[in-house]
Amino acid sequence: MNGIFFAIVAIAFAVAAYRQVTFVSPVGADAETPMEALGKSMIGTAGDAVTLAIGLVGVMSLFLGLMKVAERAGLLLVVARTLQPLMTRLFPNVPADHPAMGAMIMNLSANVLGLGNAATPFGIRAMEHLDTLNGEKGKATDAMILFLAINTSSITLLPTGVIALRAAAGSADPAGIVPTTLFATLVSTTVAILSAKFCSRMFAASAPPAVTGEAAAATTDGGDDLPAPPGEGYPVWVSAMVLSVVLALVPLTVFYGRTFAPWIVPGLMVGFLALGVWKKVPVYECFVEGAKDGFNVALRIIPYLVAILVAVSMFRNSGALELVITPLGAVTELVGLPPDALPMALLRPLSGSGAYGILASIINDPAVGPDSYTGYLVSTFQGSTETTFYVIAVYFGAVQIRRLRYALIPALSADVAGIAAAVFIVAMLYG
Repeated sequence: MNGIFFAIVAIAFAVAAYRQVTFVSPVGADAETPMEALGKSMIGTAGDAVTLAIGLVGVMSLFLGLMKVAERAGLLLVVARTLQPLMTRLFPNVPADHPAMGAMIMNLSANVLGLGNAATPFGIRAMEHLDTLNGEKGKATDAMILFLAINTSSITLLPTGVIALRAAAGSADPAGIVPTTLFATLVSTTVAILSAKFCSRMFAASAPPAVTGEAAAATTDGGDDLPAPPGEGYPVWVSAMVLSVVLALVPLTVFYGRTFAPWIVPGLMVGFLALGVWKKVPVYECFVEGAKDGFNVALRIIPYLVAILVAVSMFRNSGALELVITPLGAVTELVGLPPDALPMALLRPLSGSGAYGILASIINDPAVGPDSYTGYLVSTFQGSTETTFYVIAVYFGAVQIRRLRYALIPALSADVAGIAAAVFIVAMLYG
């Protein structure tokens, strides 16, 4: 990460320096020079990073509070036992009854439903629990890297935010990206898993030793009051039946996703609290206890957000991103990726807010619109790819991981696969 961080900053500075040296101010105008614009963007983005972290406090507090209630009520362990046959194969170094399993499952479930804000607290909690199994603090484990890779490519049934944006732009079929997003995320998640597994074997010699048994329990932060391990998982036929039910919901999501999307977040809160009451959990005290973690997490991730977002802002505002797009556009257009959509494809892994702004500008442009080929394509990009460097900064930053090992390989491979799959399926359906 050190080399990538410095390379982004150095390239941005070099491009801005060249533009500064060759800059000619318009006659009679007091124009802002490239270096002045770059400096202002850096200061502004640093402030925006802190604002973003503070803005996450409320969301994290809400969902970490609900997660604490779910933990006390035993819900996460029940779900973990249900998915144990799959999860134990994906994460062989994580004990089946470890609380990290429940947190990872809740994170993946939130991503599937397009609840990015809900997924982040669950993901951070999962990373914290995975770190208790880490024998070499500050260095990413195979399980952490695989979990992060799946997060950057997570299968999405309902991209609620993009659907809402398309509806606001006047789309005749705002939910038309549901099948394209589902296809693209299925491909990207498959590539993420295969790539992470391949890299874990290639880099096996440098893998940190795992902490197991009583040692893992002893390293749990602050004596986290977690439920007792549930023992063995449910029979395979139970897991298969549950998976069949979930798959049966896919067509319902495609046709009725817009109807039940507004019910998801309120339903989660009522459902978790009702379960807590049924299990005789002190829901208010438990919720407050979990919500306190949101403030601590937000403080921990601020330095990482500032570093990543400022570097990306420099790359974008220096003109370096434009230099990359111009020659690539002529090539990518031959494979179904028009130049108008290329900035979205390149910026999405780097900056969520920047990509969102590009998406909004494209689908609100009367010359393009949300229901054109380009409109469907950029909407699918937004719904099926993740801000990789943001996820790395937040998730790894929460547990002070500084040595990423091979984490970028599966994450970026998933991004490329998601973009390629999006181009393919949109061309098939709307080209």
